[in-house]
Amino acid sequence: MNSLQNLLSPVKIKTMELPNRVVLPPMGTNLGNADGTVSEANLAYLKRMARGGAGLIITEVSAVYPSGSAINCELGVYDDRFIPGLKRLADVAHAAGSKIALQLHHAGRESLHLLQEKKAIAPSAIRSLVFGLTPREMTREEIQEIIAAFGAAARRAREAGFDAVEVHGAHGYLLTQFLSSLSNQRADEYGGTLANRSRFMLEVLEEVRRRVGEDFPISLRISVEECIKGGYTIEDINPLLPELVRAGADIIHASLGTHGSPAGITSAPIEYEPGFNVWRAKKVKEVVDVPVIAVGRFTDPNLADEVIARKEADLVAFGRQYLADPDFLTKAREGRHEDIRVCLACNQGCIERLILGEGNIRCAINPETGQELIYPSGPAAVRRRVWVVGAGPGGLTAAYEAARLGHKVTLFEKEETTGGQLRFVCKAPHKSIYGDWGTWLTSQVKKLGVTLHTGTKVTERMIEEGKPDAVILATGGEKIIPDIPGIDLRMVSDAWQILSGEVDPREHAVVIGGGLIGMETADFLLKRGAQVTLIEVLKRSPVLKITSHGYMLHTRLREGNCKLLFNTAIRRIEENSITILSDGEEQILSPVDQVIIAAGLKPRDDLRKTLQARGIPHFIIGDALQPRRIMEATEEGARAARNLS
Repeated sequence: MNSLQNLLSPVKIKTMELPNRVVLPPMGTNLGNADGTVSEANLAYLKRMARGGAGLIITEVSAVYPSGSAINCELGVYDDRFIPGLKRLADVAHAAGSKIALQLHHAGRESLHLLQEKKAIAPSAIRSLVFGLTPREMTREEIQEIIAAFGAAARRAREAGFDAVEVHGAHGYLLTQFLSSLSNQRADEYGGTLANRSRFMLEVLEEVRRRVGEDFPISLRISVEECIKGGYTIEDINPLLPELVRAGADIIHASLGTHGSPAGITSAPIEYEPGFNVWRAKKVKEVVDVPVIAVGRFTDPNLADEVIARKEADLVAFGRQYLADPDFLTKAREGRHEDIRVCLACNQGCIERLILGEGNIRCAINPETGQELIYPSGPAAVRRRVWVVGAGPGGLTAAYEAARLGHKVTLFEKEETTGGQLRFVCKAPHKSIYGDWGTWLTSQVKKLGVTLHTGTKVTERMIEEGKPDAVILATGGEKIIPDIPGIDLRMVSDAWQILSGEVDPREHAVVIGGGLIGMETADFLLKRGAQVTLIEVLKRSPVLKITSHGYMLHTRLREGNCKLLFNTAIRRIEENSITILSDGEEQILSPVDQVIIAAGLKPRDDLRKTLQARGIPHFIIGDALQPRRIMEATEEGARAARNLS
């Protein structure tokens, strides 16, 4: 068993002594109060994360100036009135035995609400790659004001009891905007050459150092590569790093990319291997003599231990893994690696939820994240006999949460194996981890004493004889089969038959349906050498390119020469061809030797009327209510379990 002796070894940085090399990095939560003060939800969230034992916690972004907030509920540090709330944050971390740094932030042009209000500022009046709106160019006076604001914010952080500060110079925010020639086209001493473009970052560090003193640690989070066409590279940045250290940086937090970089690289999707960015941290270590934090889809403490043992980094940041399982480090220390809930890098709750304006932070596979104030520790006041019907993501989560709260749970699944749609999702390229999660969740359900019956379809008679106190219906969805002439031909199958291996791919395939099921099936077919045409009746794909996986999926289909036909309807299917109506024009596609239906799902709630008639308390969750993402299924499953008493 790996002892994790490298990862768990202490390290001292200036006056700050860390008990281990694990970092909980900044992640935006949107949990703050509207006036920028620390909320009870902030405190509850941080308290739960701190229980995970990270040596260093770095808070989410905190605005150093009113013109710099990225989100409406971003924490503020631009006035002394914020100090009492920030002190409570620091106290929470210290109570758990961790050290804590406050991240100092200015969004520059990357703030939708400030852009819309025409208040966003930036080095140059160049439109945001993320939001498509243009900021106002900063005056020299404003530059000096913001530099001073970083210093004043750092002073407040020290007064509030933080052990360090982190200057946010990454991900396309203001400091990166100055550093990049793509966003900085100034003609004064803050623009032009890299030496001039780096001046703002250097002066911010110098001012922070001046305000906090020589003994107080300063971390600099920097995108060492922009990862965007025409942007700077690590070869450009490495000669600058020693200057940044001389200006005040005691730690280099070696991140990458901007929020305008393709594929959401700052929160890399499942297509990237854990630890994919370590090589950049290693190159940073070659030119600086201060600790370097590696970041990039870390989920496994053993891998992090190896990285430190090889001296490729000094500390390792586990971001989304903490959202998926705040206790992963404790479990690893105890040798319970099989109990770790591994992050899927799906970004549904932590990234997409924020960028799509869906609310505060969540995790698609951990219903506790972001809901710490209402998440019950258990046990339930009244323990009930609960039946959960359906063992997909929603049903398994409902069974787990109900059993965790002390209810006697019986879980039924009509198929021979658990997992629901995960049994097919995991067959798509890069998504095997979804099957692993389903297997893990099944094992956890069993450990909690849930009685599991597979290959069992629940009937009205079973309910009558079993007399459960409550039922959670997680029966999923049923396939939508469109009414198209020729749909019954032997050349026609559905996406689930293709992904499961029941039907082999053929050379010339047409996929009907451009949602996630259809696009992932097309991806699956391309990988097996098929020539694929994908047809969708909508004018554009419902799989958004602004999501990380969506971008990667669109890219693979394009590079695989998949023909994407939107605003297109199927007229009829015939042997070796199909007739379509595309943009009002009828066309015949040929040759076609395989047609695959991927038109999505509709709710399956066969038992609802039975439960209503018998007056049995029940909850309908996940696809049985309305087909959506994993996040909705798990959240509804957990909520149903909470509402049993």
